Amino acid sequence: MKSYGDLYEKIYSYNNLILALKKARKGKAKKPYVIEFEKNLIKNLFKLQKELKEQAYKPFPLKTFILRDPKTRKISKSEFRDRIIHHALVRVIEPIFDKTFIYDSCANRKGKGNLFGLERFKQFQRKVTKNNYRIAFCLKADIKHYFQEVNHNILLKIIKRKIKDWKVIWLIKQILKNFDNKEKGMPLGNLTSQFFANVYLNELDWFVKHKLKAKNYIRYVDDFIILHENKKQLEIWMKKLNEFLMNSLRIELHPDKSRIISLSSGIDFVGFNNFYYYRLLRKRNINNMFVKVENYKKGKLPKEKLLESFQGWNAYAKWANSFKLRRGVVKKIYQPLN
Repeated sequence: MKSYGDLYEKIYSYNNLILALKKARKGKAKKPYVIEFEKNLIKNLFKLQKELKEQAYKPFPLKTFILRDPKTRKISKSEFRDRIIHHALVRVIEPIFDKTFIYDSCANRKGKGNLFGLERFKQFQRKVTKNNYRIAFCLKADIKHYFQEVNHNILLKIIKRKIKDWKVIWLIKQILKNFDNKEKGMPLGNLTSQFFANVYLNELDWFVKHKLKAKNYIRYVDDFIILHENKKQLEIWMKKLNEFLMNSLRIELHPDKSRIISLSSGIDFVGFNNFYYYRLLRKRNINNMFVKVENYKKGKLPKEKLLESFQGWNAYAKWANSFKLRRGVVKKIYQPLN
């Protein structure tokens, strides 16, 4: 297995920090914290570079808030300066690990994402059902409290197989321990958390593909599916999967969200309910949009913000069979206020 040293200087090079800044500020150029940082841009970047070079860098404490959109999640936000460091690190080491990721790991990767996952699901569905003429099943699985349970020592052990530069490992440790629990867990909201999530579960991907030899497998973060014509085979794999996760990664399948379902019942995956001949949006996704419309009607949400939300939602909803639904939302938005 090829490993890499002499990476640390690439991370703190001025050119890499500039490119990392551009990534970190994308879509946020008007935010007060970005404007403040850029008032003394060169001075601030040189300060970050000096801290990294001398290994004096220490992340600022995370700012935590609760997001209800629509599921309640605890988001931990890093300071803007720390987000630049995250981008600088990921820019250098992501290409090394991405080469090892399986084709059907589809979250937080260039050229992949929700639409890729949906299309792959459709291909696998047609394959196992012989173009929707045969009964087949889906193991739909979710990992219990994934981001809270990632074990730092196991993650570092995985990373060290590829990264031999101890200074890069030092930097990763600084980022990992900037969390409530110093031994496990990663904050939702960090770019590094998304990247490390793929590194950690790449172990699962290889187990599924090379040990179980399951062909019709797709993973999106900690949500994954395996399609097969034999329900018994999926039951055997489910047991082996949980044993592997507990023994090797110290995580486990969510008992309430992991089950084997007939494909004809529809499979909830990457935000959609996928049936043989059509695809529907999740109910909570629809309800969330209607709540925003109601808030606009009550004067709680500016029209500009509503239209911005609708634009993103509409682009997403187009992936489902949702023409009438989208037309209904537009009508509701432009209904005269009473």
